[in-house]
Amino acid sequence: MRNRGSVVIVENGKVVLIQRIRDGSVYYVFPGGGIENGETPEAAAKREALEELGVEVKINECLSKVEYNGTQYFFLAEIISGALGNGQGEEYTDKNRGRGTYLPMWVEIESLSSIDVRPREVALKVQSLLKK
Repeated sequence: MRNRGSVVIVENGKVVLIQRIRDGSVYYVFPGGGIENGETPEAAAKREALEELGVEVKINECLSKVEYNGTQYFFLAEIISGALGNGQGEEYTDKNRGRGTYLPMWVEIESLSSIDVRPREVALKVQSLLKK
């Protein structure tokens, strides 16, 4: 079990997700990863955004906490610099990891209910933000 920090970046009716293709399945996740020793969930989310997306973010409020193999924290965040798609994390550089593919992309919030987004409850919360 490992706690995780993740970012939820929303702009112009779209949200950043990472398309995963692994073991024949296609699904989407919010950018994020494990919290390292001595790191806060917010710091982990910022680090992971840089590693996975190639962007620096400003962390805002915690949108959701999900218990699944530890506590997963999902923070609303906004891009302050960088270019999406320039991540240099081991997901992209270590071709021998054997953990499938990672492709960051903007996804229409309206389409979240028609694709496999994990965790589903965070996708539903993001959709509810759009309706406010």
